[in-house]
Amino acid sequence: MSSSNRMIGVDVGGTFTDIFVLDEATGQAEVAKVPTTRPDQSGGFLSGIQARVKDLSGVSVVVHGTTAGTNALLERKGARIGVITTMGLRDVLEMRRRDRPRTWGLRGNFTPVVDRALRLEVPERTLADGSVRTPVDLAAVRAAAQQLIDEGCLACAVLFANSYANGENERAAVAAVREIWPNAHVSASSEILPEIREFERFSTTALNAYLQPEVSGYLARLETALKDGGFAGEFMIVQSNGGVMDVATAAKLPVRTALSGPAAGVIAAGYIAQAAGFPDVITGDMGGTSFDVSLIAQGASMLSPQTSIDFGMVVRSPMIEITTIGAGGGSIAWVDKGGLLNIGPESAGSTPGPVAYGQGNTRPTVTDANVVLGRIDPDNPIGGKLDRLDVEAAKSAILKHVGQPLGMDALQAAEAILRVANSRMAGALRLVSIERGFDPERFAFMPFGGGGALHSGAMLAEVGLARAIVPRYPGVTSAMGCVIADMRQDFVQTINAMLVGIDLSQLTGFMQTHVDSGFATLDAAQTHFERRDTEFTLDMAYLGQTHTVPVPLPVTVENGRVTPPTEAEIATSFDAAYRATYGRLLQNGVRRVINLRSAITGRRPRFDLATLAPKGGSTDQAFKGTRQVHFDGSWHETKLYERLVLPIGAVIAGPAILEQPDTTVLIEPGLVGTVDAYGNALMERATV
Repeated sequence: MSSSNRMIGVDVGGTFTDIFVLDEATGQAEVAKVPTTRPDQSGGFLSGIQARVKDLSGVSVVVHGTTAGTNALLERKGARIGVITTMGLRDVLEMRRRDRPRTWGLRGNFTPVVDRALRLEVPERTLADGSVRTPVDLAAVRAAAQQLIDEGCLACAVLFANSYANGENERAAVAAVREIWPNAHVSASSEILPEIREFERFSTTALNAYLQPEVSGYLARLETALKDGGFAGEFMIVQSNGGVMDVATAAKLPVRTALSGPAAGVIAAGYIAQAAGFPDVITGDMGGTSFDVSLIAQGASMLSPQTSIDFGMVVRSPMIEITTIGAGGGSIAWVDKGGLLNIGPESAGSTPGPVAYGQGNTRPTVTDANVVLGRIDPDNPIGGKLDRLDVEAAKSAILKHVGQPLGMDALQAAEAILRVANSRMAGALRLVSIERGFDPERFAFMPFGGGGALHSGAMLAEVGLARAIVPRYPGVTSAMGCVIADMRQDFVQTINAMLVGIDLSQLTGFMQTHVDSGFATLDAAQTHFERRDTEFTLDMAYLGQTHTVPVPLPVTVENGRVTPPTEAEIATSFDAAYRATYGRLLQNGVRRVINLRSAITGRRPRFDLATLAPKGGSTDQAFKGTRQVHFDGSWHETKLYERLVLPIGAVIAGPAILEQPDTTVLIEPGLVGTVDAYGNALMERATV
């Protein structure tokens, strides 16, 4: 590829790092898949790009979906940090919502990411109405900051009571800390989350500080290496809300990168499914470590205002709703003391990887089961690192760790591993569909990631989905999502006022501040935007209620200026939203406005998915031969095809396997696969 108008999407997963290179001028795309490097993921990031692009001077933008923040939280490998907080509030992070990881017992075992000895209190107090009862003692703040520095803290979080209502005390304290702090890693709750609810604000800000040294250092290494390679374009990071942000913002707000990689995959899946004519889709991203599921209804992904990364690690920031279970290709199969077969959550990852990789692991994985049953070609493993997979070693490991404890032979044990894994994955699909009131028959299943397309048939059978849509490049869908994602900034501000007599000028002022900040970020970007969208929503409830409903506001923005809604328009919008949620209104209820939420989005140009469709080729040219593959207790002669050679309109009856560099697509007996106009493989039940 010689164009100087290339975009690169990079998704770093637990096992593989995926690369998607798009030439915007010609629509030509290339993909690459290389093993993820540990502990420093930047090695795989750079080697993956270099596998397809030698000269970075011709690249306009690199967009990265990262799991660095998520892994640091899950593995508790963030920085040593300290907290400076209001007198009496040092234990908010530990008390949480008075919940605990296990229901029964007298003691919990939760440990906050910052030790109690490093949570220091200072005199200050702001009341809920924004009035300052006690001005902050800046001498005490400086002394606390110096104590944390002396204790070896690399980052600091300043968490003051009610700073969402008035950040005066907190701003003064943060300024004092930043004067003496040896780096830029100082997080303020009024900057990170100016929203009511003390624990959620404290938790989000503390986790942001916990991630700052790790994530900012990682991104700085990547940016330096890219520039050293001649890259002069724009480097952006995918956010958990499905948008992208610049590196400076990501280094300042790393908490927004939690679930970054999976979010990019959902964005791509939604775009692909919509183009193919299926606005209702359930995505299943199966990588080496996990299976991530998300639901898209009428083309819109579900956003959650708050997510728990792990127990007690609450992040209150808009995120695409993703349900994750430990059922990836590298998830280890094991038999417990009660004789029950389990899958995960422990994973072999990329190193040492499944037993078949021959890199030292001796415990069987889901991938090993697929290899033993003939569903993965041992002579052509994905990723390019291995020459051949060791089938016999995988079979021996399955027999030893699963077959013998359960009284099965190796093939029966391998099938059992897949049945358990498929059952767990189907449970995740039911969780996001049936248990939330969605009929799965309305939805298509879109598998992606390196292993998802091997399990499509099982998901159709167990959940009752209508069909499966396997993207043209399922193994690198998340990397493609990086290229597709828009640039988005989310803002929140607590209002906490009755609707009747609300100060509309203050409300408008907050909206305008959000628009100005969001537009400034878009102006600073080197990326071209087709348009700019603004969305404003109020969290509202009746007086006395705890739970709120999101109320979209009828607000127009012209030439960067906000035209505010009237009080009557807000009341009408609230009534409509409340009635849609609960089916009725409360007579004589007093409407209350809690929070303002704003989203400023720069819509990036979309590339035509038809450019990825096969050009020429024929079913005969794609045919590679046959192989014995095990299904439901017996071997079946299964046709093999080179998927990327199959033409538009090709119809393949199962059992068949479609092979490509980034994944393997399995069409089970009783299913039929069809190549659509975009190169997707549509799998449906065969008609009798």
